[in-house]
Amino acid sequence: MHMNRRTVLALAVGAALLASGCTGTGGTAKGADAEAPDDPAEVSGTITVLTHRTDLVQDGTMKKYAAAFNKTYPKVKVEFDAITDYEGEVKIRMNTENYGDVLMIPGVIEKKDYPRFFASLGSQAERSEKYRFTDYTTVDGKVYGQSPLGAVPGFIYNKKVWQRAGITDWPTTPAEFLDDLKAIKSKTEAVPYYTNFKDMWPLTQWTQVNGSVGCDEQATTKLAEGDPWAEGADLRTADTLLYDIVKSGLVEKDPTTTNWEASKPKLAKGEIATMWLGSWAVIQMQGAAKRAGADPGDIGFMPFPAQKNGTFCAVALPDYNQAVNIHSEHKAAARAWIDWFTDKSGYAADNLALSPLKSAPLPDVLKPYEEAGVRILDLDDTKGAQVKSIDNESEVGINKPDYRQDLVDLARGATKGSLDEFLKGLAEKWTEAQKSLGS
Repeated sequence: MHMNRRTVLALAVGAALLASGCTGTGGTAKGADAEAPDDPAEVSGTITVLTHRTDLVQDGTMKKYAAAFNKTYPKVKVEFDAITDYEGEVKIRMNTENYGDVLMIPGVIEKKDYPRFFASLGSQAERSEKYRFTDYTTVDGKVYGQSPLGAVPGFIYNKKVWQRAGITDWPTTPAEFLDDLKAIKSKTEAVPYYTNFKDMWPLTQWTQVNGSVGCDEQATTKLAEGDPWAEGADLRTADTLLYDIVKSGLVEKDPTTTNWEASKPKLAKGEIATMWLGSWAVIQMQGAAKRAGADPGDIGFMPFPAQKNGTFCAVALPDYNQAVNIHSEHKAAARAWIDWFTDKSGYAADNLALSPLKSAPLPDVLKPYEEAGVRILDLDDTKGAQVKSIDNESEVGINKPDYRQDLVDLARGATKGSLDEFLKGLAEKWTEAQKSLGS
Protein backbone atom coordinates (compact mmCIF):
# COMPACT_ATOMS: atom_id res chain seq x y z
CA MET A 1 0.00 0.00 0.00
CA HIS A 2 1.43 3.35 -1.00
CA MET A 3 1.47 5.48 2.12
CA ASN A 4 3.07 8.84 2.37
CA ARG A 5 3.11 10.96 5.50
CA ARG A 6 -0.29 12.53 4.77
CA THR A 7 -1.99 9.17 4.33
CA VAL A 8 -0.44 7.71 7.44
CA LEU A 9 -1.52 10.71 9.47
CA ALA A 10 -5.02 10.34 8.10
CA LEU A 11 -4.95 6.75 9.40
CA ALA A 12 -4.36 8.21 12.83
CA VAL A 13 -7.99 9.19 12.56
CA GLY A 14 -7.92 12.74 11.24
CA ALA A 15 -4.46 13.24 12.67
CA ALA A 16 -2.75 16.61 13.00
CA LEU A 17 -5.94 18.62 12.84
CA LEU A 18 -5.33 22.25 12.07
CA ALA A 19 -7.61 25.17 12.75
CA SER A 20 -9.93 25.06 9.76
CA GLY A 21 -9.35 27.79 7.22
CA CYS A 22 -12.25 26.49 5.14
CA THR A 23 -15.29 28.70 5.03
CA GLY A 24 -17.26 26.96 2.30
CA THR A 25 -19.80 28.82 0.24
CA GLY A 26 -23.13 27.59 1.41
CA GLY A 27 -24.93 26.16 4.38
CA THR A 28 -26.60 22.78 4.33
CA ALA A 29 -28.24 22.67 0.92
CA LYS A 30 -31.62 21.15 0.21
CA GLY A 31 -31.30 17.79 -1.48
CA ALA A 32 -28.04 17.36 0.40
CA ASP A 33 -28.41 13.57 0.44
CA ALA A 34 -26.58 11.56 -2.21
CA GLU A 35 -28.99 8.67 -2.48
CA ALA A 36 -27.96 5.35 -3.94
CA PRO A 37 -29.28 5.09 -7.54
CA ASP A 38 -31.87 2.42 -8.32
CA ASP A 39 -30.96 1.75 -11.96
CA PRO A 40 -27.25 1.84 -12.92
CA ALA A 41 -28.13 2.19 -16.62
CA GLU A 42 -29.91 5.49 -15.95
CA VAL A 43 -27.10 7.17 -14.00
CA SER A 44 -25.14 9.59 -16.16
CA GLY A 45 -22.68 12.49 -16.03
CA THR A 46 -18.97 13.24 -15.86
CA ILE A 47 -17.55 13.19 -12.34
CA THR A 48 -14.17 14.34 -11.08
CA VAL A 49 -12.63 12.24 -8.31
CA LEU A 50 -9.95 14.00 -6.25
CA THR A 51 -7.36 11.57 -4.94
CA HIS A 52 -4.12 11.54 -2.94
CA ARG A 53 -3.11 8.31 -4.72
CA THR A 54 -0.95 9.98 -7.34
CA ASP A 55 0.92 6.67 -7.82
CA LEU A 56 -2.24 4.81 -8.88
CA VAL A 57 -3.24 7.53 -11.33
CA GLN A 58 0.24 7.64 -12.85
CA ASP A 59 0.53 3.87 -13.30
CA GLY A 60 -2.96 3.50 -14.82
CA THR A 61 -4.50 1.56 -11.92
CA MET A 62 -7.27 4.10 -11.32
CA LYS A 63 -8.12 4.07 -15.03
CA LYS A 64 -8.58 0.28 -14.78
CA TYR A 65 -10.93 0.74 -11.82
CA ALA A 66 -12.93 3.30 -13.86
CA ALA A 67 -13.17 0.85 -16.79
CA ALA A 68 -14.52 -1.86 -14.47
CA PHE A 69 -16.97 0.66 -12.97
CA ASN A 70 -18.22 1.52 -16.47
CA LYS A 71 -19.33 -2.07 -17.02
CA THR A 72 -22.03 -1.40 -14.39
CA TYR A 73 -22.44 2.35 -14.97
CA PRO A 74 -21.87 2.84 -18.73
CA LYS A 75 -23.14 6.44 -18.85
CA VAL A 76 -20.83 7.82 -16.15
CA LYS A 77 -17.42 9.21 -17.15
CA VAL A 78 -14.88 9.21 -14.32
CA GLU A 79 -11.98 11.67 -14.40
CA PHE A 80 -9.25 11.67 -11.74
CA ASP A 81 -7.47 14.68 -10.30
CA ALA A 82 -4.36 13.39 -8.49
CA ILE A 83 -2.98 15.88 -5.98
CA THR A 84 0.48 15.61 -4.42
CA ASP A 85 -0.06 18.09 -1.59
CA TYR A 86 -3.56 16.78 -1.00
CA GLU A 87 -4.28 18.39 2.37
CA GLY A 88 -2.89 21.79 1.43
CA GLU A 89 -4.45 21.99 -2.03
CA VAL A 90 -7.93 20.69 -1.22
CA LYS A 91 -8.20 22.95 1.84
CA ILE A 92 -7.83 25.93 -0.51
CA ARG A 93 -10.30 24.55 -3.07
CA MET A 94 -12.92 24.07 -0.39
CA ASN A 95 -13.26 27.83 -0.05
CA THR A 96 -15.17 27.54 -3.36
CA GLU A 97 -17.81 25.08 -4.60
CA ASN A 98 -15.30 23.52 -6.96
CA TYR A 99 -13.68 20.63 -5.08
CA GLY A 100 -14.55 17.74 -7.35
CA ASP A 101 -17.60 15.50 -7.22
CA VAL A 102 -15.94 12.84 -5.06
CA LEU A 103 -13.07 13.59 -2.68
CA MET A 104 -11.21 12.20 0.28
CA ILE A 105 -12.23 14.26 3.34
CA PRO A 106 -9.19 16.36 4.38
CA GLY A 107 -8.13 16.12 8.02
CA VAL A 108 -8.44 19.90 8.34
CA ILE A 109 -12.25 19.82 8.07
CA GLU A 110 -13.90 19.59 11.47
CA LYS A 111 -16.42 16.82 11.83
CA LYS A 112 -19.23 19.18 12.85
CA ASP A 113 -18.79 20.95 9.47
CA TYR A 114 -19.23 17.84 7.32
CA PRO A 115 -22.90 18.66 6.51
CA ARG A 116 -21.77 22.02 5.07
CA PHE A 117 -19.42 20.41 2.58
CA PHE A 118 -20.65 16.88 1.88
CA ALA A 119 -23.85 15.11 0.89
CA SER A 120 -25.18 12.49 3.29
CA LEU A 121 -24.74 8.83 2.33
CA GLY A 122 -27.58 7.74 4.63
CA SER A 123 -28.26 6.96 8.26
CA GLN A 124 -25.60 5.56 10.54
CA ALA A 125 -28.06 3.03 11.95
CA GLU A 126 -28.43 1.48 8.49
CA ARG A 127 -24.89 1.83 7.15
CA SER A 128 -23.19 0.53 10.31
CA GLU A 129 -24.81 -2.87 9.80
CA LYS A 130 -22.78 -3.34 6.61
CA TYR A 131 -19.72 -1.12 6.95
CA ARG A 132 -16.88 -0.45 9.38
CA PHE A 133 -15.80 3.11 10.26
CA THR A 134 -19.22 4.82 9.93
CA ASP A 135 -18.75 6.52 13.34
CA TYR A 136 -15.86 8.56 11.99
CA THR A 137 -18.03 10.61 9.62
CA THR A 138 -21.39 10.59 11.41
CA VAL A 139 -23.02 13.91 12.34
CA ASP A 140 -26.51 13.92 13.89
CA GLY A 141 -27.12 10.32 12.87
CA LYS A 142 -26.14 10.78 9.22
CA VAL A 143 -22.99 9.44 7.56
CA TYR A 144 -20.98 11.78 5.32
CA GLY A 145 -18.07 9.64 4.18
CA GLN A 146 -16.85 6.08 3.77
CA SER A 147 -13.28 4.81 3.93
CA PRO A 148 -12.59 2.25 1.18
CA LEU A 149 -10.01 0.48 3.34
CA GLY A 150 -8.63 0.25 6.83
CA ALA A 151 -5.54 -0.83 8.71
CA VAL A 152 -4.64 -2.33 12.06
CA PRO A 153 -1.60 -1.21 14.10
CA GLY A 154 1.15 -3.60 15.11
CA PHE A 155 4.87 -4.28 15.29
CA ILE A 156 6.44 -5.15 11.95
CA TYR A 157 9.39 -7.42 12.65
CA ASN A 158 11.96 -9.60 10.98
CA LYS A 159 11.05 -13.17 11.93
CA LYS A 160 14.56 -14.54 11.31
CA VAL A 161 16.14 -12.00 13.67
CA TRP A 162 13.64 -12.73 16.44
CA GLN A 163 14.16 -16.49 15.97
CA ARG A 164 17.94 -16.04 15.99
CA ALA A 165 17.54 -14.38 19.39
CA GLY A 166 15.71 -17.49 20.60
CA ILE A 167 12.24 -15.92 20.70
CA THR A 168 9.43 -18.20 19.56
CA ASP A 169 6.29 -16.61 21.02
CA TRP A 170 4.86 -13.11 20.83
CA PRO A 171 5.47 -11.19 24.08
CA THR A 172 2.29 -10.63 26.10
CA THR A 173 3.48 -7.79 28.36
CA PRO A 174 5.65 -4.68 27.86
CA ALA A 175 8.25 -6.21 30.21
CA GLU A 176 8.46 -9.36 28.06
CA PHE A 177 8.77 -7.21 24.94
CA LEU A 178 11.71 -5.32 26.49
CA ASP A 179 13.38 -8.61 27.46
CA ASP A 180 12.98 -9.83 23.87
CA LEU A 181 14.58 -6.67 22.47
CA LYS A 182 17.45 -7.10 24.95
CA ALA A 183 17.92 -10.68 23.70
CA ILE A 184 18.02 -9.40 20.12
CA LYS A 185 20.68 -6.85 21.10
CA SER A 186 22.88 -9.43 22.82
CA LYS A 187 22.47 -12.31 20.35
CA THR A 188 22.26 -10.59 16.94
CA GLU A 189 23.77 -7.66 15.03
CA ALA A 190 20.34 -6.08 14.40
CA VAL A 191 19.10 -2.78 15.83
CA PRO A 192 16.35 -4.16 18.14
CA TYR A 193 13.93 -1.24 17.58
CA TYR A 194 14.03 1.59 15.04
CA THR A 195 12.27 4.84 16.03
CA ASN A 196 12.14 6.62 12.65
CA PHE A 197 12.59 9.72 14.81
CA LYS A 198 13.81 12.06 12.05
CA ASP A 199 10.84 11.46 9.74
CA MET A 200 8.63 12.25 12.71
CA TRP A 201 5.26 10.88 11.54
CA PRO A 202 6.06 7.24 12.53
CA LEU A 203 6.11 8.41 16.17
CA THR A 204 2.44 9.42 15.85
CA GLN A 205 1.59 5.75 15.23
CA TRP A 206 2.05 5.05 18.95
CA THR A 207 -1.29 6.76 19.66
CA GLN A 208 -2.91 3.84 17.83
CA VAL A 209 -2.11 1.66 20.84
CA ASN A 210 -5.17 3.36 22.40
CA GLY A 211 -7.87 0.69 22.77
CA SER A 212 -5.49 -2.28 22.52
CA VAL A 213 -4.26 -2.44 26.12
CA GLY A 214 -7.67 -2.28 27.76
CA CYS A 215 -9.33 -4.05 24.82
CA ASP A 216 -11.96 -1.32 25.00
CA GLU A 217 -14.16 -0.09 22.13
CA GLN A 218 -14.90 3.02 24.25
CA ALA A 219 -11.21 4.03 24.30
CA THR A 220 -11.89 7.26 22.37
CA THR A 221 -14.63 8.21 24.84
CA LYS A 222 -12.12 7.67 27.67
CA LEU A 223 -9.74 10.14 26.01
CA ALA A 224 -12.55 12.70 25.90
CA GLU A 225 -13.65 12.17 29.50
CA GLY A 226 -10.59 10.97 31.40
CA ASP A 227 -6.81 11.32 31.77
CA PRO A 228 -4.96 9.48 28.95
CA TRP A 229 -1.81 9.24 31.14
CA ALA A 230 -3.42 7.95 34.33
CA GLU A 231 -1.88 4.79 35.84
CA GLY A 232 -2.78 1.83 33.62
CA ALA A 233 -4.24 3.99 30.80
CA ASP A 234 -3.45 2.84 27.27
CA LEU A 235 -1.43 5.89 26.19
CA ARG A 236 0.59 5.84 29.40
CA THR A 237 1.37 2.16 28.73
CA ALA A 238 2.41 2.95 25.14
CA ASP A 239 4.52 5.98 26.01
CA THR A 240 6.19 4.17 28.92
CA LEU A 241 7.20 1.29 26.64
CA LEU A 242 8.63 3.66 24.02
CA TYR A 243 10.55 5.50 26.77
CA ASP A 244 11.89 2.23 28.22
CA ILE A 245 13.00 0.96 24.78
CA VAL A 246 15.02 4.13 24.17
CA LYS A 247 16.29 4.43 27.77
CA SER A 248 17.56 0.83 27.62
CA GLY A 249 19.65 1.61 24.52
CA LEU A 250 17.63 -0.71 22.28
CA VAL A 251 17.33 1.74 19.37
CA GLU A 252 19.57 3.13 16.62
CA LYS A 253 22.69 5.00 17.82
CA ASP A 254 21.50 8.45 16.73
CA PRO A 255 17.72 8.84 16.31
CA THR A 256 18.22 12.27 14.68
CA THR A 257 19.69 10.59 11.57
CA THR A 258 16.99 7.99 10.85
CA ASN A 259 15.54 7.59 7.35
CA TRP A 260 12.11 6.09 6.64
CA GLU A 261 12.78 4.92 3.07
CA ALA A 262 16.15 3.44 4.03
CA SER A 263 14.60 1.67 7.03
CA LYS A 264 12.47 -0.60 4.83
CA PRO A 265 15.29 -2.60 3.17
CA LYS A 266 17.16 -2.62 6.50
CA LEU A 267 14.24 -4.34 8.23
CA ALA A 268 13.78 -6.67 5.26
CA LYS A 269 17.45 -7.72 5.41
CA GLY A 270 17.46 -8.12 9.19
CA GLU A 271 19.58 -5.06 10.04
CA ILE A 272 16.57 -3.73 11.96
CA ALA A 273 14.47 -6.14 14.04
CA THR A 274 11.28 -4.23 14.87
CA MET A 275 9.18 -1.11 14.12
CA TRP A 276 5.73 -0.04 15.42
CA LEU A 277 3.62 0.89 12.38
CA GLY A 278 0.50 -0.69 10.94
CA SER A 279 -0.74 -3.43 8.62
CA TRP A 280 -0.55 -0.95 5.71
CA ALA A 281 3.26 -1.13 5.93
CA VAL A 282 3.56 -4.91 5.54
CA ILE A 283 3.23 -4.79 1.74
CA GLN A 284 5.89 -2.04 1.62
CA MET A 285 8.31 -4.13 3.69
CA GLN A 286 7.63 -7.22 1.54
CA GLY A 287 8.35 -5.14 -1.56
CA ALA A 288 11.57 -3.88 0.00
CA ALA A 289 12.55 -7.49 0.75
CA LYS A 290 12.07 -8.51 -2.89
CA ARG A 291 14.12 -5.56 -4.14
CA ALA A 292 16.89 -6.30 -1.62
CA GLY A 293 17.03 -9.98 -2.52
CA ALA A 294 15.65 -10.98 0.90
CA ASP A 295 12.68 -13.26 1.64
CA PRO A 296 9.32 -11.40 1.88
CA GLY A 297 8.22 -14.28 4.12
CA ASP A 298 10.61 -12.97 6.79
CA ILE A 299 8.31 -9.98 7.41
CA GLY A 300 6.20 -10.62 10.51
CA PHE A 301 3.41 -8.65 12.18
CA MET A 302 2.54 -8.81 15.89
CA PRO A 303 0.12 -6.95 18.18
CA PHE A 304 1.03 -4.64 21.03
CA PRO A 305 2.30 -6.71 24.00
CA ALA A 306 -0.77 -6.57 26.24
CA GLN A 307 -3.63 -8.99 26.78
CA LYS A 308 -7.07 -8.82 28.36
CA ASN A 309 -8.23 -12.17 29.72
CA GLY A 310 -5.55 -13.92 27.66
CA THR A 311 -6.51 -12.20 24.39
CA PHE A 312 -4.59 -9.68 22.30
CA CYS A 313 -6.59 -6.76 20.89
CA ALA A 314 -5.92 -4.40 17.98
CA VAL A 315 -7.86 -1.43 16.68
CA ALA A 316 -9.26 -1.14 13.15
CA LEU A 317 -8.63 2.35 11.78
CA PRO A 318 -9.89 3.95 8.56
CA ASP A 319 -7.85 5.53 5.82
CA TYR A 320 -9.16 8.72 4.20
CA ASN A 321 -12.97 8.73 3.86
CA GLN A 322 -14.50 9.32 0.42
CA ALA A 323 -17.37 11.83 0.27
CA VAL A 324 -19.70 13.48 -2.24
CA ASN A 325 -19.34 17.25 -2.72
CA ILE A 326 -22.62 18.83 -1.55
CA HIS A 327 -22.46 21.14 -4.59
CA SER A 328 -21.97 18.32 -7.14
CA GLU A 329 -24.37 18.42 -10.08
CA HIS A 330 -24.00 14.65 -10.44
CA LYS A 331 -24.64 13.34 -6.92
CA ALA A 332 -26.16 10.06 -8.13
CA ALA A 333 -23.08 9.31 -10.25
CA ALA A 334 -20.75 10.38 -7.43
CA ARG A 335 -22.62 8.17 -4.95
CA ALA A 336 -22.50 5.28 -7.45
CA TRP A 337 -18.71 5.62 -7.61
CA ILE A 338 -18.30 5.58 -3.83
CA ASP A 339 -20.58 2.54 -3.43
CA TRP A 340 -18.91 0.62 -6.24
CA PHE A 341 -15.39 1.54 -5.14
CA THR A 342 -16.14 0.45 -1.57
CA ASP A 343 -18.09 -2.72 -2.37
CA LYS A 344 -16.89 -4.04 -5.72
CA SER A 345 -13.54 -2.59 -6.81
CA GLY A 346 -11.28 -4.90 -4.82
CA TYR A 347 -9.25 -1.84 -3.79
CA ALA A 348 -8.83 -3.03 -0.18
CA ALA A 349 -7.77 -6.53 -1.28
CA ASP A 350 -5.38 -5.09 -3.89
CA ASN A 351 -3.66 -3.17 -1.08
CA LEU A 352 -3.68 -6.13 1.36
CA ALA A 353 -5.77 -3.86 3.56
CA LEU A 354 -8.71 -4.35 5.90
CA SER A 355 -11.99 -4.21 3.99
CA PRO A 356 -14.66 -1.73 5.18
CA LEU A 357 -17.22 -4.49 4.57
CA LYS A 358 -17.89 -6.25 7.86
CA SER A 359 -18.63 -9.49 5.98
CA ALA A 360 -15.24 -9.56 4.21
CA PRO A 361 -12.46 -11.92 5.34
CA LEU A 362 -9.32 -10.50 6.91
CA PRO A 363 -6.49 -9.80 4.44
CA ASP A 364 -3.54 -12.18 4.27
CA VAL A 365 -1.30 -9.76 6.19
CA LEU A 366 -3.65 -10.16 9.16
CA LYS A 367 -3.74 -13.98 9.00
CA PRO A 368 -1.24 -14.15 11.91
CA TYR A 369 -3.70 -12.08 13.96
CA GLU A 370 -6.58 -14.32 12.94
CA GLU A 371 -4.66 -17.51 13.78
CA ALA A 372 -3.61 -16.11 17.18
CA GLY A 373 -7.18 -15.06 17.98
CA VAL A 374 -6.36 -11.34 18.11
CA ARG A 375 -9.60 -9.43 18.60
CA ILE A 376 -10.07 -6.61 16.05
CA LEU A 377 -11.86 -3.69 17.71
CA ASP A 378 -14.07 -1.12 15.99
CA LEU A 379 -13.75 1.93 18.21
CA ASP A 380 -16.81 4.05 18.98
CA ASP A 381 -15.87 7.44 17.53
CA THR A 382 -18.90 9.34 18.86
CA LYS A 383 -16.56 11.52 20.95
CA GLY A 384 -13.86 11.70 18.24
CA ALA A 385 -14.53 15.36 17.38
CA GLN A 386 -14.43 16.24 21.10
CA VAL A 387 -11.05 14.51 21.48
CA LYS A 388 -9.68 16.56 18.58
CA SER A 389 -10.94 19.78 20.17
CA ILE A 390 -9.32 18.88 23.51
CA ASP A 391 -6.12 17.94 21.73
CA ASN A 392 -6.01 21.26 19.83
CA GLU A 393 -6.83 23.30 22.94
CA SER A 394 -4.28 21.47 25.09
CA GLU A 395 -1.55 21.69 22.41
CA VAL A 396 -0.45 18.18 23.43
CA GLY A 397 -0.78 16.82 19.88
CA ILE A 398 -1.53 13.13 20.36
CA ASN A 399 -1.50 12.74 16.56
CA LYS A 400 1.48 15.03 16.01
CA PRO A 401 5.09 13.88 16.47
CA ASP A 402 6.40 16.65 18.73
CA TYR A 403 5.60 15.30 22.17
CA ARG A 404 6.97 11.86 21.36
CA GLN A 405 10.14 13.39 19.96
CA ASP A 406 10.41 15.13 23.35
CA LEU A 407 9.78 11.75 25.03
CA VAL A 408 12.56 10.09 23.01
CA ASP A 409 14.93 12.99 23.75
CA LEU A 410 14.16 12.62 27.46
CA ALA A 411 14.77 8.85 27.34
CA ARG A 412 18.10 9.15 25.49
CA GLY A 413 19.35 11.83 27.87
CA ALA A 414 19.25 14.73 25.40
CA THR A 415 17.01 16.57 27.86
CA LYS A 416 16.66 16.36 31.65
CA GLY A 417 13.71 15.19 33.71
CA SER A 418 11.76 12.11 34.77
CA LEU A 419 9.16 10.13 32.82
CA ASP A 420 6.58 10.62 35.58
CA GLU A 421 6.97 14.40 35.50
CA PHE A 422 6.80 14.40 31.70
CA LEU A 423 3.57 12.38 31.58
CA LYS A 424 2.13 14.39 34.45
CA GLY A 425 2.72 17.54 32.40
CA LEU A 426 0.81 16.09 29.44
CA ALA A 427 -2.05 15.06 31.73
CA GLU A 428 -2.29 18.53 33.27
CA LYS A 429 -2.50 20.21 29.85
CA TRP A 430 -5.14 17.69 28.74
CA THR A 431 -7.38 17.97 31.80
CA GLU A 432 -7.04 21.78 31.76
CA ALA A 433 -8.31 21.78 28.16
CA GLN A 434 -11.18 19.48 29.14
CA LYS A 435 -12.23 21.97 31.84
CA SER A 436 -11.89 24.99 29.57
CA LEU A 437 -14.06 23.32 26.89
CA GLY A 438 -16.56 22.12 29.49
CA SER A 439 -15.88 18.44 28.72
